[in-house]
Amino acid sequence: MKPYAKIDSSQMPIVTVSFTGEKSTDENFQLYLDEVESCYDDRKTIAIIFDASKATIPKLSHQKKQASWLNQHWKLMQNYCLGTAYVIPSTAIRAVLKMIFSFQNQPVPYKIVSKMEEAHDWIQELNKDNKEAKSL
Repeated sequence: MKPYAKIDSSQMPIVTVSFTGEKSTDENFQLYLDEVESCYDDRKTIAIIFDASKATIPKLSHQKKQASWLNQHWKLMQNYCLGTAYVIPSTAIRAVLKMIFSFQNQPVPYKIVSKMEEAHDWIQELNKDNKEAKSL
């Protein structure tokens, strides 16, 4: 089975999820969701960058499954995810994300950008704002 996405947690607390360009199957999509969930195992604050530069459009059933995953993990994300940045240069993939969010809203701050550098800058700014808010 070829992976739908690869998870890189080597830069914790920033996790990068890179979509591989493989088509979604029931197996590889479930593995992707399970791996994202495992990023929360330590119950420490993280930020996630979803790099959809190579993403293919997932099946509608997988879009709904992603929305369901967001709903099921709402509190987990609210408690431990500072925010999510989506690197999406493709207008078609941006439309898919909007469709997923129409099924289920995003529980944490997010930003859609075109380049990885923009995602990192936004995460850094979000982290800075979060630290300032906690010191008040």
